Amino acid sequence: MKKLIFIIVALLSFTFKGIAQDLYIYGGEDHDVFLGCLTCSKYSSNSIWNAYGDHGSKYNSNSIWNAYGDFGSEYSSLSPWNEYATNPPVLVDKEGNFYGYLTANKYASNRADFDLALILYKYYDLIRDDVSKWYEKIFEE
Repeated sequence: MKKLIFIIVALLSFTFKGIAQDLYIYGGEDHDVFLGCLTCSKYSSNSIWNAYGDHGSKYNSNSIWNAYGDFGSEYSSLSPWNEYATNPPVLVDKEGNFYGYLTANKYASNRADFDLALILYKYYDLIRDDVSKWYEKIFEE
């Protein structure tokens, strides 16, 4: 299993090093709650990969990594990890251009299905335990 994860992460590393713009996650009923930056550096205070920042902490109520919060629970309709979510977060760039819904719900229309999103859906429970480590595997290797 670890070998498979390493191979997938190695492929993602190649794919995402050249991302030109940052993608931001917004959640809530009206998608007006900022949940963090998907593609920002792990050193950015807004990054979901910064375990010490609000958006990368698995303890913050507005973090997608908080298993007990509205935005990180497998059971919340607002969470990307709920396979039946009815109101998952959206991904947008700084101009507000829509890049899809961040959702594990395979049947959701306009679901973000680029490689990084697919890895998040599959391994979010492992990623939340050490977001910085996963960032390094995905973006720096």
